[in-house]
Amino acid sequence: MVPSRSTTLAALAGAAALGLALTGCTSAASSGGSDEPTSGGTLTYASGDAEPTCLDPHVGGNYPQALVSSQFLESLVSLDADGAIIPWLADSWTVSPDGLSWEFTLKDGVTFTDGTPLDAAAVQANIAHLQDPETGSSTGYLALAKVTGTEAVSDSVVRLTLAQPDSALLESLAQPWLAIESPTALMRSQDENCAAPVGTGPFIVDSWVKQNAITLVRNEDYSSPPADAEHDGPAYLEEIVWRFIPDSASRYAALQAGEVDVIDNAQPDTISQAEASDTIVHLDAPRPGASNRIELNSGKAPFNDAAVREAFIRSANIDDAVASLFQGSAERSSSALSSVEPLGVSRPDLFDYDPDAAAKLLDGAGWAEKDSDGYRVKDGVRLTVVFPVSTNQSIPAEQSLFEQIQATAKETGFDVQLTKLDLSSWYTALGSNAYDAVSAPYTKIGPDVLRILFHSDGITPAPSGYFANHAQVNDPELDSLLTEANQVSTGSTNGGDADQRAALYEDAQDLILEGFYILPLYDQQNHFLLGTAVEGARALPTVSTPAFYDAWLNR
Repeated sequence: MVPSRSTTLAALAGAAALGLALTGCTSAASSGGSDEPTSGGTLTYASGDAEPTCLDPHVGGNYPQALVSSQFLESLVSLDADGAIIPWLADSWTVSPDGLSWEFTLKDGVTFTDGTPLDAAAVQANIAHLQDPETGSSTGYLALAKVTGTEAVSDSVVRLTLAQPDSALLESLAQPWLAIESPTALMRSQDENCAAPVGTGPFIVDSWVKQNAITLVRNEDYSSPPADAEHDGPAYLEEIVWRFIPDSASRYAALQAGEVDVIDNAQPDTISQAEASDTIVHLDAPRPGASNRIELNSGKAPFNDAAVREAFIRSANIDDAVASLFQGSAERSSSALSSVEPLGVSRPDLFDYDPDAAAKLLDGAGWAEKDSDGYRVKDGVRLTVVFPVSTNQSIPAEQSLFEQIQATAKETGFDVQLTKLDLSSWYTALGSNAYDAVSAPYTKIGPDVLRILFHSDGITPAPSGYFANHAQVNDPELDSLLTEANQVSTGSTNGGDADQRAALYEDAQDLILEGFYILPLYDQQNHFLLGTAVEGARALPTVSTPAFYDAWLNR
């Protein structure tokens, strides 16, 4: 049985170890419905994130895909509210003493919604699909980089062989970009699979009207909830309509009018309104992995000079901008990692706003002269920072923050050229190295995200064409630390290995922060607003995507 609303809210609020917090008045929790779960009904979700071009998260691997695919695809493992790995499609797992072989025992009796059984061969097919260059995977491909082979030990046991130990393997397998899909469906064309991936999840993709909505219907034969689910059997909801409403004001108005039940990408002003309301509940679920940050392209001028990188960072008045623009819905970060990552290192001393220090740094780096517009020049070249901005990934408040950075950096002499682009054009700008600074969110469970983002291997594109090391850091000392941390076993009962891993990641973060490769801003934001008729919804403790398996409508 799903607990009552008050119990559910308490459980969500108790998930603070992963950064989940539920706020807002809940006194008007229902409109006369039952206090017990009610089966049936349609929940309407309105997303302000970019509409995926493909619903299969194996292809590419971005957050909009994760948002919706979490409703119909499932992973081998998950996380509980304390961050511990728990069973999902895999009941159990073992690792060899050398860390090079992992065996996963699969849950009995599970079938994909096309009737294909979940077995070892299905997992093998998914690993092959993610690693096939033709798939065009980025997130999943990078996560499985050390997996060199798979073997069906039996119908229910699959073995993964690694070239090197990978302390982040389970964390990676918990992510929606590595979810397990029907091997029968994967044999279809990519266009067919992108339109309607087939999983084992509580919902099924029924239809997708592009630039409008995806309709998901209940899987009546569902039998594979994660270990922390609140009930067994099929979902309570009969249907989810997943709408795309890019305009934030329109999304919030639809929620207020009762036209939709849940919205994402809530803006700071609407969050404040919601928290003062007795008809809307705010679910704050920061994403794990990296903080929201501006990455400075150290692979070319002007940011191949550490002094110029530091000068830019000292020119940015982030504290005041975050305070004024986000109205308490975000806190300033001084870390490369999200605040939900326990191994994150914060260095606020490195990111103070200090235009005088910035000016001295630029003078010393040879940018002492200014042109008639007040911008610094060197050898006749203006100190220009090309900064493409994804309008699909940066909310209006963040875009305003970038404009404030542009203004304060101009006072120091930087010509920051902000260009607003749609997601496709933004990816093109990154792929062609046509940027000096960029804000590129990256969600990954655990501190190994540092290796993805800052190891020199990350300068080489994945088969999708995407590369993760946008700061283009190429530091052998940092590479060594990140490689060693990734290979350290955390299975020691006395905690010694875990302590060693933490120390290595601390040293790595110091190098990243002291090298002024990034300008941390705040946590990657996930703000969901729910009408009070929605009971039992939560953000998964993996990458903070919404989950509606336990949800029901109290109306």
